[in-house]
Amino acid sequence: EYKVLNLFICGIGTVGGKLIEQIRSQYDNLKEHSRLKLNVVGVASSHNAIYSRDGIDLAHYKEQLKASEPSSPEKLRDTILSMNIFNAVFVDCTASKEIAALYQSLLDHNVSIVAANKIAASSSYDDYARLKETALRRGIKFLFETNVGAGLPIIGTINDLRNSGDRILKIEAVLSGTLNYIFNKISANCPFSETVKCAKEEGYSEPDPRIDLSGTDVIRKIVILAREAGYRVEQEDVDKHLFVPDYFFTGSLEDFWKHLPELNADFEEKRKKLEAEGKRWRFIATMDHGKVSVALRDVTQDSPFYNLEGSNNIILLTTERYKEYPMLIQGYGAGASVTAAGVFANIISIANV
Repeated sequence: EYKVLNLFICGIGTVGGKLIEQIRSQYDNLKEHSRLKLNVVGVASSHNAIYSRDGIDLAHYKEQLKASEPSSPEKLRDTILSMNIFNAVFVDCTASKEIAALYQSLLDHNVSIVAANKIAASSSYDDYARLKETALRRGIKFLFETNVGAGLPIIGTINDLRNSGDRILKIEAVLSGTLNYIFNKISANCPFSETVKCAKEEGYSEPDPRIDLSGTDVIRKIVILAREAGYRVEQEDVDKHLFVPDYFFTGSLEDFWKHLPELNADFEEKRKKLEAEGKRWRFIATMDHGKVSVALRDVTQDSPFYNLEGSNNIILLTTERYKEYPMLIQGYGAGASVTAAGVFANIISIANV
């Protein structure tokens, strides 16, 4: 007798594609060792969708998708609800607002949700709370571990601490692999504008790096962590200390690239001073008893953030129990494989195996 989960996977880009590969390669193993059968009953791309109650052949899903009918978010939702399958899990590997808007009606119809998409958990607090409450009331799951730190066990750890009676007092974290890469790379030979270009070319940043430089991504992440830690926080509550002037974010992307080198001299002057003092730059998100901020800070050699390499993430949790020596979680905070693995782990946790 197997436990069966019926999965609808939405988004087949880097993360979704990797997830399908991982499910396919683990399928027999999970069946044999965990008595768990993962049945992928739906796969949707941005324009098409395929469905099969008996399970889609994951070796040939791309060809089937190409030959399928056009789809839309509304069509996707209606088809999932009309199939009315037990133990259904909707897996969102997109970054789409329209897909995140489907969660409430899916949860209302007993479909669990696993989201790599950050939009729902970081949108208005009332919407977030309603999604959580609906899942709880209906005995299903709304999980989004990979919203922060890719596959690192951050949200799950915060939940475990709280459920066992601990209280999260403070969170300090480097949550942007892109910005950490930029501030590790900046040097006398590699000016600021050049590091931003490299981050884009090497696939660390968003296609529009302003999303990273404006702190938008980090703000979303720290808001999610603050909420999971038990505080009522909105994105507008975050105190922002950015390092690129506001007017860089208002024009076209072309203007942005054209004017970026104007910041180099100022950055180089500050960088020299920093180097002489033996310090480094880190873009740090902080939640202190419900007060939330993001800022570019100088860190000294005795800081746990000082030696953070490449695009890694680090999170320090100060709690009632971990007061003198905070808990530290560190590792790859970006990348398709580790993100997909984090989504996969969330899916398996729904089966309670």
